Amino acid sequence: MAISEKFRVRFAPSPTGYLHVGGLRTALYNYLFARKNNGVFVLRIEDTDRTRFVEGAVENLLKTLEWAGLEYDEGPKISDFRLPISNSIDSINYPGVVQLGEFGSYIQSERLEIYKEHVHQLVEKKKAFYCFCSAERLEQLRNEQQQKNLQTKYDKFCLHLSQDEIKKKLTDGLPYVVRLNVQQKQTIIVDDLIRGRVEFDSSLIDDQILIKSDGYPTYHLANVVDDHLMKITHVIRGEEWLPSTPKHVLLYDAFGWEKPNLAHLPLLLNPDKSKLSKRQGDVAVEDYRAKGYLKDALVNFVALLGWNPGTEQEFFYLNELVEQFSLERVHQAGAVFNLDKLNWLNFEHLRKKSDAEVLQMLKAELSTSKFSGKQFADDYLLRVIEAMRPRVSFIKDFTEQSSYFFEAPTQYEDDAVKKRWKEDTPVHLRKLIEAYSLLENPTKELYEAVLHKTAESLGIGNGKLIHAVRLSVSGVSGGPGLFDILFILGKDEVIKRINTAVEKITPIITHP
Repeated sequence: MAISEKFRVRFAPSPTGYLHVGGLRTALYNYLFARKNNGVFVLRIEDTDRTRFVEGAVENLLKTLEWAGLEYDEGPKISDFRLPISNSIDSINYPGVVQLGEFGSYIQSERLEIYKEHVHQLVEKKKAFYCFCSAERLEQLRNEQQQKNLQTKYDKFCLHLSQDEIKKKLTDGLPYVVRLNVQQKQTIIVDDLIRGRVEFDSSLIDDQILIKSDGYPTYHLANVVDDHLMKITHVIRGEEWLPSTPKHVLLYDAFGWEKPNLAHLPLLLNPDKSKLSKRQGDVAVEDYRAKGYLKDALVNFVALLGWNPGTEQEFFYLNELVEQFSLERVHQAGAVFNLDKLNWLNFEHLRKKSDAEVLQMLKAELSTSKFSGKQFADDYLLRVIEAMRPRVSFIKDFTEQSSYFFEAPTQYEDDAVKKRWKEDTPVHLRKLIEAYSLLENPTKELYEAVLHKTAESLGIGNGKLIHAVRLSVSGVSGGPGLFDILFILGKDEVIKRINTAVEKITPIITHP
């Protein structure tokens, strides 16, 4: 009998900090697989390792998935209230979080009795056993095995305790763990949907701990029990979990349960082919969000880390990824994290957004920038957007690369001053100011025509005026077309800035 008539997948992170981009990819592939196959996408919080628990990590995780647009069907969700609602289990450990779905709780620390009950079943069937060995004995055993060049693993000492001995130790309150009784000399076969058939020797597998001395389950036990009870049909996770897979297979067999389909995603690599790590750059989704990467671009980029559609297409929206995604197109080789491609995708996604969308993002950026106290009309900002679109990859580039649209320059590019500002420049600019002051509601074409006519009357090339004017109004030597800048700033502001530049720069040139 099938585990479920409907495909069910899950993303099961541990709340140990921020969401790693590798975690985002795992969540994304599960989401895409579920949506492509009209299945169910489950979020489960695996928080049984209390030593690594980070306060606020669960809430941050939920908000990050929401930001990325990866909506799940079952699992904990952020709520503004804590009152129980229909078909919900209110969270005690996580204020402000409610859970939706029929298999809750979806937070493992709230399922401890379930794990204890299932471990008891294994003990009753002799598939697992109590272990009372002290840390000192285990350390001594490990040292002896290492000295003999043997594999370090448990020697099944407590497996041979009598029932009376076990009962007495339990009654005396001795600390214990529960271990799986792994049978030796068995071949464990895993048919992975991405990696194909992989075989493991059970003789190399330790009698893994199922319940720790603190009463919490290990990752392996809780993972298997929950996947079974939540009717997960496909486990899609990172390749780093492949070595743990035989332990999970043995647990499924011990319980007599049907195993889900398994798919292990390729590793994420730095450009030097080492495993992606914070030592060589940002690895948290929040880092990229804080730097201004668009969610569409980051999701697009992460989707291509291990998967391709079989075509030359690289630009995708989320709905397009759903249409084209398949596990068959996920490759085995490690995927290189190419920041240049991410930057290119961010540029492309920003370029394809409507003016209205970019306007809202720019207004939000301005509200948190040094220009937050200033007011800019929407029409003005839309003209800035039109001028700067071909030049920006991030919304923050509007304020960082073209701050002159939001405040007059207070400094002028040194190299440009040395190269473009001559002794006769003030005379030329005053002549241009006279001409510009006579204009009424000038267009950018009229700004250009008047400048050309002024240059001709002075007997100089257009460039001598163009470069000096650009430096005067923007403080820099690059940017969009000069006459676009003049038109956006307006005649009065242009004249004011040229006059200011003449006053500030001329003394520097005259008395260096």
